[in-house]
This record gives sequence, structure tokens and C-alpha cells, in this order.
Amino acid sequence: MTQLGTRSAVDRFFKISERGSTTGREIRGGLVTFVTMAYIVVLNPLIIGSFSPSDAGAHKDVLGGILPVPQVAAVTALVAGVMTILMGLVAQYPFAIATGLGINSLVAVTIAPQVTWPEAMGLVVIEGLIIVVLVLTGFRTAVFNAVPAALKSAIAAGIGLFICFIGLVDAGFVRRLPDAANTTVPVGLGISGSIASWPTAVFVVGLLLTGTLVAKRVRGGILIGVLATTVLAIVVEAIVHAGPSNGTNPKGWNLGYPALPDHIAGLPDLSLVGDVSFGAWTRLPIITVVLLVFTLVLADFFDAMGTMTGLAKEAGQLGPDGQLPRVGRALFVEGLAGAAGGLGSASSNTVFVESAAGIAEGARTGLANVVTGLLFIAAMFLTPLYEAVPVEAAAPALVVVGAMLIAQVRDIDFTDFSIALPAFLTIVVMPFTYSIANGIGAGFISYVVIQAVTGKARRIHPLMWVIAVAFVAYFAVGPIQAALR
Repeated sequence: MTQLGTRSAVDRFFKISERGSTTGREIRGGLVTFVTMAYIVVLNPLIIGSFSPSDAGAHKDVLGGILPVPQVAAVTALVAGVMTILMGLVAQYPFAIATGLGINSLVAVTIAPQVTWPEAMGLVVIEGLIIVVLVLTGFRTAVFNAVPAALKSAIAAGIGLFICFIGLVDAGFVRRLPDAANTTVPVGLGISGSIASWPTAVFVVGLLLTGTLVAKRVRGGILIGVLATTVLAIVVEAIVHAGPSNGTNPKGWNLGYPALPDHIAGLPDLSLVGDVSFGAWTRLPIITVVLLVFTLVLADFFDAMGTMTGLAKEAGQLGPDGQLPRVGRALFVEGLAGAAGGLGSASSNTVFVESAAGIAEGARTGLANVVTGLLFIAAMFLTPLYEAVPVEAAAPALVVVGAMLIAQVRDIDFTDFSIALPAFLTIVVMPFTYSIANGIGAGFISYVVIQAVTGKARRIHPLMWVIAVAFVAYFAVGPIQAALR
């Protein structure tokens, strides 16, 4: 029998052996990716949803309406599951998809107060469809390929710092100072400069454990670290009773509560699916709507592009020319995910940087995505079970993966300052502004300007000029809106 004949249909379809992986690694990687990003099913409802209109901080639309938290949780898991599986089957990459952080805050804080929630989701649908059109015309793929190799490496390194920062903040190791407005130091270590909570202490132990396992090259080290830290968290909580944070208990668990649940299953409420309207175009001035959609498109466009670049480099998927094979397919699915998020009332969905955790665990193919997507589908029914994993147990994986991604700086020529400064800005602006798109914008604008004024304009791809101008408008969208009122 030929070697091809001995390979399973799953192996042949996903090209598992060709990419130097195994079915076991893909399953393990998919599980790790889910564990590190499952928090979005809890966090997204808290950002765009509310328990009732009377809640303090309730996110109301222009008519005072809200998105109920249980329904948002259900559609968040549904859209993430379906689109993650689609990415795995169509593009065959281990790039998981879920509601984009940052974009959901933009929808909740900036867009919804001006329109109704269905109208806000209608704008998200339009944003996703525009992305799809840009892919079909080849524009998005061309932009992806026009980015210089040094900036691609900087994007990957910046994402490493970004997800590390996410992990440190989620675990309470880094916190915003209560009097940040009256001090030059905006964040600090733990509580009053010390690790003064049991959840953060559990995170530190989990980080050291996970780091040691990865350093010793233990197979499944990241997954073992997450599971072991979860068990530790359950034991600690049973002894000390730290309780949930709920925004009022700084020494409590942030998301997820480490205790055995009373029940593990329940039927999801999917009533928000399809609750979409395009009435924003008649409710607001056309120029205002256009600027809102432009902001959504630009943020999603480059956030996803940057994330895919970083993930592809970590997975060793970029070709010798620095390009990603089948990038058009991946970008197309990501565009559909934006529209699907609007149709599901979950906000725009995009590629998640936490996929790097699964890649670090060995995931190289779309099979890992299928595993992650199926777990999201199951999460609709098993919310109490996965909520038992606190974010403090998943955060160590993000810090460890961040350490892996920062290694990409070795491919940047820091002796050439016309490259060094744009790369540096790309890297540091991401975590400092909590936005991948902002980091890319700062890097691209500075790259074009410095190359042009130092007599190296010929190095600049024509599309980089277009992107730089678009980012200038993106950063100035507030003043532009004000001037047009």
C-alpha cells in the first residue's frame, strides 16, 4: 500500500502530515485555543449586554433598549463556533474566530447610543460585507502582501506584548491605579504594589508551572498548565473563599468562578439571531454613518491582518517570500465573520490572537479550528462547566505565548533607523493603546513618512501610501466628525 493510502481522509484533507503535525497535536491545540479564549463568551455579554435597563452602567441604545446578557452569551458562542469551523474547513489554518474586543466596545460605547441595537448590528453587517468585497476584488490580499517583511515581524512581536499584557491585566497582576488621573503612573503591580489576592497568586504559580513545562518541552505543556492551575484555583477557593470580583471585590476572581457547578447544561436562547435593521441610514446624517462604518472597517481590516501575520509567523506558515498561502480564503472567511457577528447580534467577529496558544501547543492545520469551533458550539449548552475555569488559570498561557512571539524581533534590522522606529512603534503602541490596529497604523504612517523624507520613497509599495493616508483619517476621525456637524 502506498504512503498516501495509509493516511486517513482527515489527514489528507487537512494536510496534517504535510505540515509536520499529528491528529493528537491538532486536537490538543484546538482545546488549548478554546480554553484561552472561552472567556469571550462571558466577557462579550458584559461589554455589549446588560442584565436590565436599571443596571448601573447598562449599555442602552438610543431608545433605552438593551441586549440581555444570557442571549448575548448564546449568540457569542454560536457565531464563534460556526465561523471558527468555517475558517478551519475553507482556509485550513488554526486561526480561531470570535467577537473582536475593541470593536465590541466601539459598538457599545460609540455606536449604540446613537442608534438602536438592531441598527448598530446592521452597521456591523455592512462593515463585514465591505471587507468581503475588498477580499473578492483582491485589494485586501494585495495590502497583506504589500507590507514589508520587517513590519510583519514587528506586528508579530507587538502581538506578543499585547497578549502578554492581556494576560497580566486579566489576572490582576497589572492593575489600573485607583488615582490614575492624579499620578504619572497609570498602572501598577497588583494591589498597592503587591500580589495581595489569592487569584493573582494562583496566576503566578500557574505561570511558573506552565513556563517550566514549556521550557522542558513537555508535550501538551500549555494545556497541562491551564488544567493544573484550574485545579489549584478550585482548591484555593474552597479554602479561602475569595469570591467573584463583580467589579467591587478587587481580591476576587475576575471571570469564571473556580468551583464545581450545581449543573453543567442548559438550553441556549438564540432569539437575537437575525435581529438586524439598516435604519441607521435614516436616523443619522449620512456622513456620520459613513464615518462610523469607515472606523469599523479600518479597525477590523488591519486588526485581523496583523493577527494573521503574527499567527502565521509563529506557525511557520509564511512562505520564503513572506507571503501566506491561501491568504485570500482566510481573509474572505474573516470578512464573513464580521457580517455573521452582526447578523447574530454578537458584534463583529474576527481572528483571535489567543489562537497563538494552540499554535504553541502544536496546532498547524484547520483541524484544530474544527475542535475549537465544536467546543464553542458545546459552550452554548455547557456554560456553567467552562465558567469553572477562571481567567487567572488561562492567563499564564497568554504570557508564555507572548514570550514566544516576541522572538520575532530577531528578524528586524534595528541598525537601520528608518526601519527600527516604525517597527518599534508598531510593537509598543499595540499594548500601550490596547489595540492591534493602532499599532499597525503608527508603524505604517511612520514607515511611509521616514522612507519618503530620507530619499527611499522607491522602497514604498504604492498601497502603503494608500494605507498610511487611511490611517491618518482613522486617527483623526473624532475631529473630522466634529468638523462635519
